[in-house]
Amino acid sequence: MKLNQNQRHVADELNKLNRNDYLVTLFLPENVRVAAQSLFAFSAELSVVRQRVSEPTPGEIRLQWWHDALNGEGHGAVRANPIADQLLNAIDQYKLPKVPLLRMIAAHRFDLYDDPMTDVNQFEGYAGETRAAIYQFVAMLICKDDDPSVFADAAGHLGVAATYIERMLSFGRDSSKGQIYLPISVFQSFGVDDKTILAGQNTESVRQAMLAHHEAAKQHLSKAQSAINLLPKDSRLAFAESAVCAIQLRYLKNKMDNPFLVGPGRSDWRKMASMFAFAAKN
Repeated sequence: MKLNQNQRHVADELNKLNRNDYLVTLFLPENVRVAAQSLFAFSAELSVVRQRVSEPTPGEIRLQWWHDALNGEGHGAVRANPIADQLLNAIDQYKLPKVPLLRMIAAHRFDLYDDPMTDVNQFEGYAGETRAAIYQFVAMLICKDDDPSVFADAAGHLGVAATYIERMLSFGRDSSKGQIYLPISVFQSFGVDDKTILAGQNTESVRQAMLAHHEAAKQHLSKAQSAINLLPKDSRLAFAESAVCAIQLRYLKNKMDNPFLVGPGRSDWRKMASMFAFAAKN
């Protein structure tokens, strides 16, 4: 499939911002890959807003730009932004609802501030409005005539599992920047306060709390896998990342001796191999 300039830009930007998501899109049907890459790239753009600003206000302005762009209220040439252009094309072509995308933007306001994620409910809500929403949208691209609620359980549980894994992998980096994404209430139940985490203190209590987060991720992944197996076969490729989550969880389980230094996770070729196996099975 030959890509135009904006489509190539979106694919390249996604590959740069979130290599894992780019690899996932390579396993999607070719006819929906461009639209899926625009959704993943939009998600990736929102995820790196904090990294690109020195304080919350510019970040709020950037998130508001995306909000206005989706609502048709953007100032300037919104279509000059390749990701916005391709995202709006996908929304128009597949009649995608904008409300979940607006909620995704709102959820990423959390990223701009240093308040910790208070509890499991807040964490799962954040994961649902960010990661899970993307999986559900991709399933809607593949099976555009199906009721989106059919994919809710698979997308919801996989979104939470993937967010746990992402934040366990980035635990040391996040804490060094003053952020705590994993539910602080779980750490507190093991006697760990936010100061201990932000100081990077690798205590036994921290390790036990991280194992509890790992177990929560494992349970959500198991529920996601069960839900995926009940889906129409042609929609299951939307959830190919479940295979990557499985190998990442095994990797993390062996890295809990110091959760601040777990490393980047499995290599690209292992991720690709896991998705090849998933695709062959489904």
